[in-house]
Amino acid sequence: MFGDAWTLLIIRDIVFAGKKTFGEFIASDEGIARNILSDRLSQLVQKGILHKKPHPSDRRKDLYELAEPGLDLIPILLDLSVWGAKYEPETASAISWLADARIDRESLIQLIRDTVRNGGSVFHGPDRVIDKLEQFELQDKKNA
Repeated sequence: MFGDAWTLLIIRDIVFAGKKTFGEFIASDEGIARNILSDRLSQLVQKGILHKKPHPSDRRKDLYELAEPGLDLIPILLDLSVWGAKYEPETASAISWLADARIDRESLIQLIRDTVRNGGSVFHGPDRVIDKLEQFELQDKKNA
């Protein structure tokens, strides 16, 4: 299931970018073909990694969200991000937020899980993890 890059990129896009629709996934910079995207989304739904539900305001669209097994992949995505930043200098600045986070790893993973479960993401949208991390930092400064 995770032997191809597309599967992890779809899950990454949900967690980090808040993507939820076929159109949002197809617009990713990696340029996945429509038939491959359709196949991967179907497989992920069939295997219970994603839930598929109708879009609330546009019934022509479906929303894809992580199911519990998909949420369990968040620690792996974080580790892959850190590894990538170490060996891919172009991505190092994109992961600097992780090094700056003033929160322990397990709390960070739980924060991301809860945020994604509630429709948010790490970087995009009104319910962003990076905004919540800033709130934690302000709390720490107040308590210090």
